[in-house]
Amino acid sequence: MNTFTQVQLFTDADGRARFREVEIALSEGTPASRLSQLMPAAALQLRESPVGFKSDFHCTGNPQWLFVLRGRMEIGLQDGSTRVFGPGEHFYSADTLPEGAVFDPALHGHRSRQLGDEPLVTLFVRA
Repeated sequence: MNTFTQVQLFTDADGRARFREVEIALSEGTPASRLSQLMPAAALQLRESPVGFKSDFHCTGNPQWLFVLRGRMEIGLQDGSTRVFGPGEHFYSADTLPEGAVFDPALHGHRSRQLGDEPLVTLFVRA
């Protein structure tokens, strides 16, 4: 069976954001055009971030897919690790604040920034 590798940004049991890869089955369609099952989507939104954009540490409010359409984006985690995403790449952002927790920028979430000399254009698909 064919699969699609979904990069996930999630909140681990210790409250810290981490990356993992999850396989999504492409079990429908035809041999020439494999499809996943339909997934619900509530809304989509485009964002353009100018050259030099960077955020502080934050958590995702609502889980969503993020697709990079143009430019490059770096996601940094509290442990110092980073991943860079370019055009055509994605991640599923689900590093929500743990239930009952008060946001602590030294513990929770991720930061993001635009890289290079062209604006970053992203597409968010809210789950």
